[in-house]
Amino acid sequence: MKSRQPDNMKKRPELNSTISPDDFKNFYWLKAELVSFCRTNDICTTGGKIEITSGIEQYLATGIVVPTSGKYVQTSSFDWNNAELKLTTKLTDNYKNTENVRTFMTLHIGHHFKFNTEFMNWAKANTGKSMGEAIEEWKRIYTLKRNNGQKTEIAPQFEYNRYIRDFMADNPGQTLKSAIRLWKIKSRRTGDNKYDSNDLLFDD
Repeated sequence: MKSRQPDNMKKRPELNSTISPDDFKNFYWLKAELVSFCRTNDICTTGGKIEITSGIEQYLATGIVVPTSGKYVQTSSFDWNNAELKLTTKLTDNYKNTENVRTFMTLHIGHHFKFNTEFMNWAKANTGKSMGEAIEEWKRIYTLKRNNGQKTEIAPQFEYNRYIRDFMADNPGQTLKSAIRLWKIKSRRTGDNKYDSNDLLFDD
């Protein structure tokens, strides 16, 4: 006898202009799917997943494409992928967490360095600060988390990462393969995509 399944079995609809706003909100979509939809319907694809999702939601609800006029435009052309970084290098408005930055930070901090959401948000909000100041800020965040036993915050758009982390924390004896299998099932069902212990009842 099979265990009772969660009540969110509605089939995942196609992402096209006929989808209802509610169905769009109730299912998980890859960024590539969102961008493809936007290009088909002449919706702006600038920004992260949250901004793109917001534009689609408004389009589905009103039929109006969000205007792009007045949108902030990056002015810096600094190459964070390849430029030589120094302690005096200034953060620019096109800052990115690149492998080049990772190598620099690891050199000055140590191999325990990892990017995290708090540091990324700080770097984005502090144009003009130096990489030396960025190092000190990372150390401050790291120390605070270590002392308080805090987990690294995962932003809403990174639902997959959050699900995998929460699954592994709740099921230390399970494998990553099992976590990924359940995520794939969960992400195709209605409702949120947060890990729940009942997810273990899912059948393929």
